[in-house]
Amino acid sequence: MTEDTGYHYHVIRRALDVIDQGGPHLSLEQLAGEMGMSPAHFQRVFSNWVGVSPKKYQQYLTLEHAKSLLADQFTTLDTANAVGMSGSSRLHDLFVGWEGMTPGEFSKGGKDLSINYGWFDSPFGEALVMGTSRGICGMAFSEEFGREKTFSDMATRWPNANFSEQPDALDTWVQDAFHGHAIKLHLMGAPFQVKVWEALIQIPSGKVTTYSEIAEAVGNPKAVRAVGTAVGKNPISWLIPCHRAIRKSGGLGGYHWGLPIKRAMLAFESARAEA
Repeated sequence: MTEDTGYHYHVIRRALDVIDQGGPHLSLEQLAGEMGMSPAHFQRVFSNWVGVSPKKYQQYLTLEHAKSLLADQFTTLDTANAVGMSGSSRLHDLFVGWEGMTPGEFSKGGKDLSINYGWFDSPFGEALVMGTSRGICGMAFSEEFGREKTFSDMATRWPNANFSEQPDALDTWVQDAFHGHAIKLHLMGAPFQVKVWEALIQIPSGKVTTYSEIAEAVGNPKAVRAVGTAVGKNPISWLIPCHRAIRKSGGLGGYHWGLPIKRAMLAFESARAEA
């Protein structure tokens, strides 16, 4: 990550608000003016962040974008491939390996487990990243709720673990995670949750699927509500792409760290895929 990356997200976050208020057809000059930037500077920030012009990017920031994704970029998850895999999958240009927490470890709430954590700049604002000796076990974004609430939310998932602020121990993994290099994940949750998270990993970058499709993939088509809960409990946002799960209607559904971040993630991936 560079120091500018988080700044770029703040520009995008403000652009979301401006576009929501003024509509998707605002001119470059109007958008730049609303954010107190020159058109040239605004255009440069956009290009650096996602690789397309602000005008092109506007279509990806609208709420209608989710509906167009559902129509044009829908992914049918294959049950045989989505569930019960032993270790690796393609994920938005990353090669991801993972292993799950044992049932015994889960029942103990992370007792005797050491988890390092740190705060890092990311394309979507400040990220809280957590990791064990086996890989990244948590990734959250603090822009909507602040550091204290974000950390508390994550720490209570494993109430008996030992947490230590050690960003240096995680830095290489974090750099790999946001730059398309190999990365290992440590999935720590109940067996059903882990099945759902494994299914999420199968959704390619720039595409989406529905909660009901995920329920089919994990072998329980009637468990749509339970799937939605498991998606919301995903501890490794972005790397386990719960932002790619939307409603059948084309509505975005919820996002644990705030809908503006989900919209920005979908827009970011769509624009990069087209570029």
